[in-house]
Amino acid sequence: MFNVVDHPLIKHKLTIMRNKDTGPKEFRELLREITFLLAYEATRNVETIEIDVETPLERTKGYAIEDKKMVVVPILRAGLGMVDSILELMPNASVGHIGVYRDPETLRPVQYYCKLPKIEEKSVVFLLDPMLATGFSAVHAVNILKQHGAKNIVLVCLIAAPKGVEALQTHHPDVHVYAAALDRQLNDHGYILPGLGDAGDRLYRTK
Repeated sequence: MFNVVDHPLIKHKLTIMRNKDTGPKEFRELLREITFLLAYEATRNVETIEIDVETPLERTKGYAIEDKKMVVVPILRAGLGMVDSILELMPNASVGHIGVYRDPETLRPVQYYCKLPKIEEKSVVFLLDPMLATGFSAVHAVNILKQHGAKNIVLVCLIAAPKGVEALQTHHPDVHVYAAALDRQLNDHGYILPGLGDAGDRLYRTK
């Protein structure tokens, strides 16, 4: 299921991120802020358990999220910029990492790193990557997560392209996707148009 989170704050902040003159410091801050807003929707269906709580006046029933069952997995390197926002909401979540880069000739993913915590049947895995472009890296990452036992996977991204959404839904229709925007198309080099450029390069000023 693909969801665009339509919110004025997200639209405003994403517009600033798209601006080519926005520097890495502000870009990183905006990425964290938008991720925080996206996470509100991405966690909407997380299960809660009923607990007892003592208010200043009486004992009552409350609800708690078992965030130890939550797993956060950024796709390196750009996904790292989204991790802290998720951990602010679920500080006890486990964190894994999947390192994938895109071959410039074939646009296919090349994996160079994978380190994951234990994933249980009831774990909710939040896969983080700012851009869902061709969808190849996301499909590859979901394949890895499922091989490690993941049943419930949520992809959180800033911008998606129709081709990437189609690829992910074709291979993994059970994965829920939450994005800030669905852009028009890809160019010949696999970049999203209008997009915001290479998120990793803009985060770390590597180009």
